[in-house]
Amino acid sequence: MSNLMNSVEQSCDSADAPCSAIEVILSPRVADLGGFSVRRLLPTAKRKMVGPWIFFDEMGPAAFPAGEGINVLPHPHIGIATVTYLFEGEILHRDSVGSYQPIQPGDINLMVAGSGIAHSERERPEITAKDHRLHGLQLWLALPESHEETDPAFHHYPGDQIPAIDIDGVPVRVMIGSAYGVSSLVRQFSDTLYLEATLKAGQTLELPEATERAVYVASGALRAHGSELPAHSMTVFSRGSGVEVTATEETRIAVIGGEPLGKRFIEWNFVSSTRARIEKAKEDWRAGRFAKVVGDEEAFIPY
Repeated sequence: MSNLMNSVEQSCDSADAPCSAIEVILSPRVADLGGFSVRRLLPTAKRKMVGPWIFFDEMGPAAFPAGEGINVLPHPHIGIATVTYLFEGEILHRDSVGSYQPIQPGDINLMVAGSGIAHSERERPEITAKDHRLHGLQLWLALPESHEETDPAFHHYPGDQIPAIDIDGVPVRVMIGSAYGVSSLVRQFSDTLYLEATLKAGQTLELPEATERAVYVASGALRAHGSELPAHSMTVFSRGSGVEVTATEETRIAVIGGEPLGKRFIEWNFVSSTRARIEKAKEDWRAGRFAKVVGDEEAFIPY
């Protein structure tokens, strides 16, 4: 999934005064991986990050016949924490710190790569034995420099641990950070915002404050500050602007944001504040110096 090309950026019409609250509207680069589509929104050529978020993929929705499914071989990461969140389906996570964890809709898997981790993403036999579907988001959080070399770790948060609130009739889940007076228990390393909401046609939601903010339309359509925000677009809002979004049909959104961390380099599955650290990670993976994925030691994705 990491070889997709960058997204396409579209500037707002400068003649439209309300659009001043919108910095850019991103359209995804889409790849068909054999019946399974992936839409990549971050990073792009002109917008590398939103707050600490450096990578944003929507996977699916995909329908798999019995005997097929997700089968991502062991591969490495450094310098980030990965966040996996599903709308439907299931993924089996294994990693080199010994984790074995199926993730289901509403749960959050937070894998802290830090100084280096390897993991695989597959499906349990009881899932692949029948026709099934998969749809979700995969995101990467860049780690602050003080945590880039932290020990790798894995945290799983069941869906019933994620705060769910109602904002003027709009159901909202605060996955990471604080918003609308509630705070998530999910570990964070810097000021971070991540929430999900579902709006009916005509409903409006005021987005919580954050130094940087963006809204992703997973399904449906929004209108904000005089602009139409279609399905699968990501809109990055200007700093300091109050933001309200209104659904023009039933719409599911994800909101990301937080405090920016400064420049990061990204190559393949590696992220770091220095190029030298990425070069070392590349050589370590080629030389087999990363720890093996427990229970999935044989196959791997070469650099």
